Amino acid sequence: MTPVHEVYAIKYAEHERNASANFIGGDAHDGPMPMDYFVWLIRGPSGVWAIDTGFDQEAATARGRRLLRNPATALGLIGESAADIRNVIVTHLHYDHAGNCALFPAATFHLQDREMQFATGRYMAHQCMHAAYDVFDVLRMVGSVYEGRVRFHDGQETLAPGISVHLIGGHTMGLQAVRVHTRRGWVVLASDASHYYRNIGEGKPFPIVHDMGDMVEGWQRIRGLAESPAHVIPGHDPQVLLRYPPPATGLSGIVAALHEDEQQVR
Repeated sequence: MTPVHEVYAIKYAEHERNASANFIGGDAHDGPMPMDYFVWLIRGPSGVWAIDTGFDQEAATARGRRLLRNPATALGLIGESAADIRNVIVTHLHYDHAGNCALFPAATFHLQDREMQFATGRYMAHQCMHAAYDVFDVLRMVGSVYEGRVRFHDGQETLAPGISVHLIGGHTMGLQAVRVHTRRGWVVLASDASHYYRNIGEGKPFPIVHDMGDMVEGWQRIRGLAESPAHVIPGHDPQVLLRYPPPATGLSGIVAALHEDEQQVR
């Protein structure tokens, strides 16, 4: 029997924006479509795994985002401490997914080979390609490599029974999704392979893209990895907190239990 895990999405920041900013060729007349920022946590027989580490107040101020809570300390909302977590899966190295690594001093970071290649290679000489990266976050990850704290993956790999990573690419060269076995079946944390349900559901790519072909083909692979379309969790959609229940009453609108069945959207 494949082990069963709990999976949580924890909101740590938000950004008010219009829908036109979330789709290539978006209509400037479209109305508001805000973006939520999440980190995720897996808890099960193989221990506790964090997925991504978010950004801090300095990055929020520089980029005009509203930081609601430090993503590392927010793990305490569900009883976990960043200082104790031994494994962090980094879906990619963009600023909103790879900051705060210093707050995980005991962790090994799991990263795709191609993401490090991308974030330190020739494409980063172009502002349009490196705009979503923070060079200091990338340098910290390079430092972690030299400290022996990064485990690289090349494509698909099982990290523990019921937890695997899958190279998707598209948004960045080395973007990886995370597949987790839960009591309701296989859940796929798509991260920025699909920022919103509408990206993958309507075939409308998000504007930050390295390889359009990899992005759209990646959607097909993600669908194949998930138990059903309802088991695909996008990386930034406020709908996640509406579709899935909180683990406790006081965490409504902050934490979603993704291993539970979907609830009716309000």
